Amino acid sequence: MDKREFLRTGGLLGMAGLLPLPKLFAGDPPAQRAAGGCVLIPSETAGPFPLDLTDNTYYFRQDIREDRTGAALRMRLRIIGLENCLPMANVRVNIWHCDADGVYSGYPNQQGGLNTTGQTFLRGYQLADANGEVEFLTIFPGWYNGRVCHIHFQVHVNSSYSAVSQLTFPIVEKQAVYTSEPALYPNGTDPLTPSQDGIFSDGYQYQEATLTLNDQTAEYASFLEVAVQGAGVVTGLQEVRNAEQFTLGQNQPNPFADRTVVPIVLKQPGDLLLELYDLQGHKVASVQRNGLPAGEHRIALELEALGLRTADYVYQVQVTNTNGAWRTCKRMTALR
Repeated sequence: MDKREFLRTGGLLGMAGLLPLPKLFAGDPPAQRAAGGCVLIPSETAGPFPLDLTDNTYYFRQDIREDRTGAALRMRLRIIGLENCLPMANVRVNIWHCDADGVYSGYPNQQGGLNTTGQTFLRGYQLADANGEVEFLTIFPGWYNGRVCHIHFQVHVNSSYSAVSQLTFPIVEKQAVYTSEPALYPNGTDPLTPSQDGIFSDGYQYQEATLTLNDQTAEYASFLEVAVQGAGVVTGLQEVRNAEQFTLGQNQPNPFADRTVVPIVLKQPGDLLLELYDLQGHKVASVQRNGLPAGEHRIALELEALGLRTADYVYQVQVTNTNGAWRTCKRMTALR
């Protein structure tokens, strides 16, 4: 099975894990918290340049820069449930934004006819870890006429529900990026404030991400906590059909040191393929079990035996039976 087939899992795409990016954000502020609980992230338009990442499996990656130049930015989002403010693991998060010149990939007729059709820069998605977190390596976005500097994101809870919104940055910190990197941002400082932007003019308290410079890495770090609906959301048809064939549990323990076990319940006899992928979408290991009876099965994974290092991975399970092939996936963290 190649990478594209792995990622094509119906409504919720499969994902994969690599060595996690450094955690640069100790003491992150709970941006989505308010007195008495959490606040649902405001719903915003996906914008004129969203593309459909569901149909473009090569966007599964942490580093989304490609050939774009700009100040390096590590963007981290923490997804929590509106009902209990707890982290939501294994949800898919898409982000996309313009480059330093205000140009998006994948669209014609930009800025006087500029055509980027077929290009894929500054777009990607990841699967949230046990802390509900995803992290991307990108560049700090520029701005374009009529819009303040911003990043689009979409949280897929299941194949029937997703939350679409946008984030922006504190004004002082944002302008400091532009003024400190004039060669990278020839358009200069952003002429708009969020309150002057049609998207954020009705309020952006829960959409303003932190922005700090890490002196050791010379990278900017940004964080936003995002509350989305969790409990009570109708499960998508793909999840229902998968559940009729098999159920995939979270590996235990997770995180783990050298050995973990993946629980799987088959509803009828079939063949099982478990594949591990890194966060850049590379398959790094696989385990095959054919002719399994219906019932509970526990697949043991050992880092040393598989030749793997400490990292985050995503495990996808494919079950093939008389009804067809069925897939789903979750994320795991290996520590040593």
